[in-house]
Amino acid sequence: MSLNQDEIVRVAGRGDGVTADGRHVPFAAPGDILRADGGLTRGAHYQQPPCKHFPACGGCQLQHLDDHAWSGFIVDRIAGALAAQRLETEIRTPLLSPPNTRRRATLHAERRGRQVRMGFTEQNSHTLIDIEECWILAPELFQLVGPLRGMLAALIPGNRRINVHLAQTDQGRDVLIDGLEAEGLAAAEAITAFAHRHQLARFSMDEGFGPTARWEPEPVTVTLGGVAVPFPPGNFLQATREGEAALVKVVREIVGSARAVADLFAGLGTFTFALPQARVYAAEAARDPILALKAAAARAQRTVFADHRDLFRRPVAPSDLDHFDAVVLDPPRAGAREQAAEIAASKVPVVAYVSCNPNTFARDAEALCKGGYRLDWVQPVGQFRWSTHVELAARFSR
Repeated sequence: MSLNQDEIVRVAGRGDGVTADGRHVPFAAPGDILRADGGLTRGAHYQQPPCKHFPACGGCQLQHLDDHAWSGFIVDRIAGALAAQRLETEIRTPLLSPPNTRRRATLHAERRGRQVRMGFTEQNSHTLIDIEECWILAPELFQLVGPLRGMLAALIPGNRRINVHLAQTDQGRDVLIDGLEAEGLAAAEAITAFAHRHQLARFSMDEGFGPTARWEPEPVTVTLGGVAVPFPPGNFLQATREGEAALVKVVREIVGSARAVADLFAGLGTFTFALPQARVYAAEAARDPILALKAAAARAQRTVFADHRDLFRRPVAPSDLDHFDAVVLDPPRAGAREQAAEIAASKVPVVAYVSCNPNTFARDAEALCKGGYRLDWVQPVGQFRWSTHVELAARFSR
């Protein structure tokens, strides 16, 4: 077929389909044809969205794409971000997590009369979607939604909205409620009965002073690299086991046989404990995760130096980085501008950069490349199913 100006050729950053002549069309997939009446003739890469709440629910934006189109969206996002910094490299085929594998999520809950609504908000809105099904959450977590509505109906006062953080741990399901006070004997008994009935690993409340466990029969852990690491309530955890395994495999490929590794923005130690052959310096600004990492490393007798360090205000200097064979860099969405500048001035031979934001990754990649590094390749990882959220791991070398 010759170029058809009405054909959807790609998906833009916020999920709209884009025609060959640049028009944006909501919920269109590559290969769809925009008709003169404004309707769409569906192509090979459109799929019927499986969830009844799509597209209202903001938990997913791309349920109308098949895996081929979703992969193409991920690659385009990364390539576009790199092109904005005049960078280009090999982008591998994305590694996608299956549906119903999310092991952590934050839902919102609010009272409406006698009923409690719970779910995700609409995209770009505060309107809450009361979910009756979910195609991204692990079934074990979704099974708690209905019972939590019933329990919270007795605890949420007025029309207040609260946050419900769910996670799957070694001991089972972990629940953290924030934005709600639950004082008194009746509330305590209701929480204990609920946690016992549903065999929770832990039930915590954050009433404005930090999370406090109300039920925790045994210490809650997550296993990382074969090491059981204490899991602080509401802490960061890779969204799916499949996504974590993919990122760990790529980081191991990049680091190779390095004997001394700096793991910067280490969190609980997802990559620290994935490198048992190496001596690891693990730096993290958040207090609870770095203490958990340190305790777990000591119990497992791993050669790890855990440093409670703010890498934005006090990045590791080139003189110290030069002692390492490899650096693992896994910053938050804001990227690692300050630390990337120090790495660019160092002699570290290889860098594994794990990112959840292609734009800040590309900005930092430019700094590394200007410092003499080569961006060898990028491995995308799609662990936020049907989302516009893009993650990746990249290899830089001197």
